Amino acid sequence: MKKYLTFLALGSLLISTPVLAQDDSAGFGALDSNQMALLLIIGVIIGVIILLLILMIYLMSFISAVFRKENPELANEPSWWDTFKQKFVTGDIEEEQDEEKLMSDHSYDGIQELDNFMPPWLQYVFSGTIIIAVVYFGYYTVLGLGKTGVEEYEEEVRIAAVEAEARGVSLLASIDETNVELDISGAALNAGSAIFSTNCAACHAADGGGGVGPNLTDQYWLHGGDIKDVFKVVKYGVIEKGMVPWEDQLSPKEIQDVSSYILSLQGTSPAAPKDPQGELYAGDESSSTTSEGADVDESIVAADTTVVAE
Repeated sequence: MKKYLTFLALGSLLISTPVLAQDDSAGFGALDSNQMALLLIIGVIIGVIILLLILMIYLMSFISAVFRKENPELANEPSWWDTFKQKFVTGDIEEEQDEEKLMSDHSYDGIQELDNFMPPWLQYVFSGTIIIAVVYFGYYTVLGLGKTGVEEYEEEVRIAAVEAEARGVSLLASIDETNVELDISGAALNAGSAIFSTNCAACHAADGGGGVGPNLTDQYWLHGGDIKDVFKVVKYGVIEKGMVPWEDQLSPKEIQDVSSYILSLQGTSPAAPKDPQGELYAGDESSSTTSEGADVDESIVAADTTVVAE
């Protein structure tokens, strides 16, 4: 009876191990109906195979018992299970524990060396490791079919770089007037300068001194002088003043770059600066003082489509 329970326990272990080894995050809830059906079919097939194995073992034991009963001379012979255990599991313990075989002639400082017995199953495991090592060496080193640890690491680094780039693109695409930040790095200012020269210089002058559009180098602003204010104007435009929205032509990152470049023009000396317009903006301590040029007729601004307005 014990041997039947042993096989039953081994079969249950084989079924339960893959289930226990699954990651909690990849549970059955992540499977669709077709995958669940396939998994159920595989489980049923494995269960039927285990039942057939148990039935085959039972029939072998039954047939062996019948033969022993009909042939008394077979009663003293070991059963197939005992033969299997002796050959593959335990070995001939009585023979291996013979004192003459256990004791060797190696003796050092009164310490007697023993020739310890290695059970057959351990010998098979040791032989299996040698075979696996030969196959592993041939597969990875001789044939070069498998990836080495270094190659797997490089592949993971490449995948991580692609994922990081994708996250960066997603992060840049999420920039808006609520989370935009002033970027005064060289790369950002260079990119902003190129965008300004291409799209904004026609109305605000190449040096930001103003033309059709207002002067971008002084501290007076029509719509606020914070990075978020400038970003919002560039993105949505000021239609009534002739400033078109650029959200369809420029990416959020490009709008941030050109807005940062515009703010970097503060304090510069343009060749022909236009009179100040709007309110004085002094960072966090904004002033509501209106410049003398604030009441200048702004109808000229609407004469042309400006690209950036303060």
